[in-house]
Amino acid sequence: MLYHAYEIQRSWMNSVSSIASISASIMTNSANPFGKMGVMPMAANALEVFAHATAPYGKPAFGITEIESGGSLYPVIEATVMNRPFGDLKRFRLDGVDDADDTARPKMLIVAPMSGHYATLLRGTVERMLVSHEVYITDWADASTVPMQEGDFNLDTYIDYLIEFLEYIEGVAPGQRPHMLAVCQPSVPAFAATALLNQRKSSAAPATLTMMGGPIDTRESPTSVNDHAMKRPIAWFRQSVIATVPKNYRGAGRKVYPGFMQLSAFMSMNLQSHMMSHYEMYKHLTAGDDASAQATKDFYDEYRAVCDMTAEFYLQTVEEVFQKHSIPRGTFEHKGEVVDLTQITDTALLAIEGERDDISGLGQTKAALKLASGLSEKKKRYYMAEGAGHYGIFNGSRWRDKVAPVVEEFVAAHS
Repeated sequence: MLYHAYEIQRSWMNSVSSIASISASIMTNSANPFGKMGVMPMAANALEVFAHATAPYGKPAFGITEIESGGSLYPVIEATVMNRPFGDLKRFRLDGVDDADDTARPKMLIVAPMSGHYATLLRGTVERMLVSHEVYITDWADASTVPMQEGDFNLDTYIDYLIEFLEYIEGVAPGQRPHMLAVCQPSVPAFAATALLNQRKSSAAPATLTMMGGPIDTRESPTSVNDHAMKRPIAWFRQSVIATVPKNYRGAGRKVYPGFMQLSAFMSMNLQSHMMSHYEMYKHLTAGDDASAQATKDFYDEYRAVCDMTAEFYLQTVEEVFQKHSIPRGTFEHKGEVVDLTQITDTALLAIEGERDDISGLGQTKAALKLASGLSEKKKRYYMAEGAGHYGIFNGSRWRDKVAPVVEEFVAAHS
């Protein structure tokens, strides 16, 4: 019923959004003699904001065409190098720099969250790391598009995907170990995959693992996200937020946690902030500041493009990460075997947190450094980004100017 109700609501909102957009265009058309009279401009701006806020959004493109590196501008080559049912591995290279036989620039696997948003939410992360790295990123699929015959996808599968991706990257340049950067939720499976590869003495074990705003130990500085996951039993989540994909989708019959529910949860957490952002966009339009208004539009174009997660992955994450605290308690399992984090002895760890992060509180990511007790202290580093919220640690000016240089220095020191 959740999906059917959403489809009805989406169909209605699409129509309303189109009407508002057309009305705004008519009002602002140069041929309209009343376009600049009275309240007409303000009404047109209000309709434009409303149309944008209610418009449908599909999967965005990365759209990274060129990057400046070393004072020169280089075209960016984007390619999908591995196809898997629940997520592909994408590669971004600078034409003329990252040649097939070139091993000079370190190779970085960016692990995007599987949290209802597409990997393009990390477009800014990819752009900045491309300045100094050949970049790979996990491009997770919308679970509603994956046919049932492809099987399930849970935390075990997630970890297996990361291991397979790291092995592929290491195989591109044998002897040059990859680096891994996990943003938010994937810090947990990336941490586990790193432990398993270290235990196996694999050459694909990342030389460095950077965890940014990750829920390693959610008992530290719990946020409203953590509280929400803790106050209800897992049975409630299974019964209340899991839906079945309808017949008109390729993944018909699959149990999922719908992206639209995740978006609603995040929007409601900071509803006043989101309302103020749209009010500011209206003021920018009224003042003729189209550039500032467009910046807000671009953010919400990305933020409101959502996808579904498999029910098994979502429920297992809630239970293991937020309710049982399996990672910090040393009981987290991969395919029935406990993951021994003390086996991490050859991968340097960098934990990054935002001072104002309201999703992963201070101390939650830093906890990973203590849990990796078998690793030399010389291979550990902690960095807190002052004034940064959750998204500020991997996107925007603070990321580009403050956080990214720390990552680059850490990678260079442990390559």
